Amino acid sequence: MTVMDDWVTAVCTELELDPIGVPVQAVLDVARDVAHQVLRPGAPVTAYLLGLAVGRGADPADVAARLSALAGTWPVELGADPADPTAP
Repeated sequence: MTVMDDWVTAVCTELELDPIGVPVQAVLDVARDVAHQVLRPGAPVTAYLLGLAVGRGADPADVAARLSALAGTWPVELGADPADPTAP
């Protein structure tokens, strides 16, 4: 087991969730795409929103793909620093 596996199992135990089928890589991929193509603070917020959608019955792989695609089309303003949440 990896530290990530241990963490996901511990969190699922704490929240009384089933750790089987947690799409760890999909969530990490979406967070990476948002952090690098939109802005870093958007990554955890987007992961939360992905979770809300899945909690309402959406397919995790579909939601992750749609959010990554959206991040890929997000316009980057000239001179903006995607790491700076206050950047224009």
